[in-house]
Amino acid sequence: MVQLRILEILEEQKHTKYWLFKQMDLSYQNFNKMITNQTKSIRFENLDKLSSILNCSIGDLFEKTDDDN
Repeated sequence: MVQLRILEILEEQKHTKYWLFKQMDLSYQNFNKMITNQTKSIRFENLDKLSSILNCSIGDLFEKTDDDN
């Protein structure tokens, strides 16, 4: 399964979820589902925005896990 690793990146960069939430311009419900991997899809524009805000490549936002849930 492929998952977003946004929380790990935030921790590495010493930023908070609130800091990212304020910059993303999403509802809190959608934002929280996205960063906790509780969504089945993500818009390309949100990936682009995350990449820019976190100053990382889009590929850095993902990790492959053995978990199928």
